[in-house]
Amino acid sequence: MSGANEYGAELTDFRRRVAELQTARALPAHQRLSALDAALIELQHVADVLWPRYEQLASSARAPGGGRADPREQQLLRALFQRLPIPVVLLDRDCVVRRMNFSATQLFRTRAGYATGRPLTESLRRDGRAVLRSQVAAVARDEGGRSLVVHLPGPGSDGALRVTLAGLRPPGEPHSAVLATFQPTGEGAVAVAAPTVPGQAGGVRPPGARRPDLDEVTRHAERLDLLDDMATTLLGTVALADSGPKTVLDRAAAVLHGRFADWVIADVAADPARPGTARRVVALGPPDAAADRVTSVAEQDPAGCPLVAEAIRDGVSALQVRPHDADAFGRDASGAPLLIREDVTSLLCVPLRVSPAEPVLGALTLFRTGGRGAFEMAEAGVADRLSRHIALALGRVTHQPPPSEDGRQAAERAVAPGS
Repeated sequence: MSGANEYGAELTDFRRRVAELQTARALPAHQRLSALDAALIELQHVADVLWPRYEQLASSARAPGGGRADPREQQLLRALFQRLPIPVVLLDRDCVVRRMNFSATQLFRTRAGYATGRPLTESLRRDGRAVLRSQVAAVARDEGGRSLVVHLPGPGSDGALRVTLAGLRPPGEPHSAVLATFQPTGEGAVAVAAPTVPGQAGGVRPPGARRPDLDEVTRHAERLDLLDDMATTLLGTVALADSGPKTVLDRAAAVLHGRFADWVIADVAADPARPGTARRVVALGPPDAAADRVTSVAEQDPAGCPLVAEAIRDGVSALQVRPHDADAFGRDASGAPLLIREDVTSLLCVPLRVSPAEPVLGALTLFRTGGRGAFEMAEAGVADRLSRHIALALGRVTHQPPPSEDGRQAAERAVAPGS
């Protein structure tokens, strides 16, 4: 601290001498040479003394361990931050997450390691993202704390959160950070799970003990049922007489629609000699979607959808939650991005192929919208398996020879209801 005080006193003396030199401009021209020599001396003093001393002080402030913080105190503060019963997030001036406590990970349904380094606005509804970014930037500029309401993705007022922003200066850092706390605004808002504390009911369990996660067991059973129903549907479709790619995709989409995704869109490769070319075969939307909205998706050129083009051309799968790129699935005839128009909160786009060594036969795209839960990694794995099953069925109906009359009647009897 004494070094900083000495530097401050010397800098004050320097400013006073510069102020005196500035008055030399009023002297006659022949009397200004001595003042010019003095100004050159002061400049040399800045270059040789003041600036190196400033760099030394700044380096000492930034050096690890340069402060007097007790490591045990830092550990205590980290533990308190994680155990706070309300969601707390530390942001930088660009609204990027630096730290997130346990309650915040429960609120935003993410992991702290995944959220760190990503904009917090990805976890909010689109209409509040720009407002939050602006308010965080203002707090980081030391313009004072503030409070506003933001919303998690979802219909109506569910998910409304009161966020309170306060600026703070982390030790050894030149810029301010922003501490954001989140609280539900009403009874219908999202409930936040508080972290368990040792010694309390439902707290820490003995090592090795594990409670069954009933929700996860239920979701696993649902995924198995979906795979079974899809396999049954595809086997029956292949056995039908005169089955073609559209029949296969229509029936596969009917299994997924509503049950697994709000939107189910299927495209097939139009010309194997021209990788990336495709035509749309199926487009199923939510029950409340207007007919013109579904029609605009059905009539869209897949070449204008970067996700579909990459899936068919390069065999690239995509899982996106709250997609960054609004144009990832193209635009409608009016120029509106489809992902924004349909309030898509998560999507899956998988190529239809039997194996990486086989050609891509098409692409399957699934949307979830509004307040429906986002696609998880386990569901992406299910979609990958389903895409292989659909590709197998497409290969069968594309290359199998037309059945004879007797074979056609036998196949129809085999898949007839109640047979």
